[in-house]
Amino acid sequence: MTKGKPWTAAEKAQLKTLLEAKTPINIIAAKLERRPSAIILKCQRLGLEATKTQDTAFTSYVPIPKDLPSVEVALRTLAGALKATVKPGLNKAEVQRLQVMANIAKTYKELIADYINYREIETKLNDLEAKYAALLQEKAKGDAPKPNPAQVATSPAE
Repeated sequence: MTKGKPWTAAEKAQLKTLLEAKTPINIIAAKLERRPSAIILKCQRLGLEATKTQDTAFTSYVPIPKDLPSVEVALRTLAGALKATVKPGLNKAEVQRLQVMANIAKTYKELIADYINYREIETKLNDLEAKYAALLQEKAKGDAPKPNPAQVATSPAE
């Protein structure tokens, strides 16, 4: 059951022609007097593909950086967004963009802290596994050293 107006054969042909010309989805939607979501849905139903450059309104592609930005960079971004919010005459879109920037920077700062903590835990776990493997090898050879009770009692827990 369709919600919008039915597509004519001429509209379907025009859609195909505009897609082949790599026309952006929002422009196709304006020319055909339909919503961008309706254009994308019709493309899916007809088996037509819109390229990433055409789908400007709905693109989910985000380039993944090689290196993670530091917490300092995230905080600087957050500070920049905060500073920009006091600028007079901001329109609604600018305010929303700054809110998104601030939320992303805040979330990143929290996640990078968790990531760093997990990396430290992973390093300690790898060290413990290596020590355990060495102890097992020594035990298998029959010449495992006897633990020194004084040393065991004073060694810090990891």
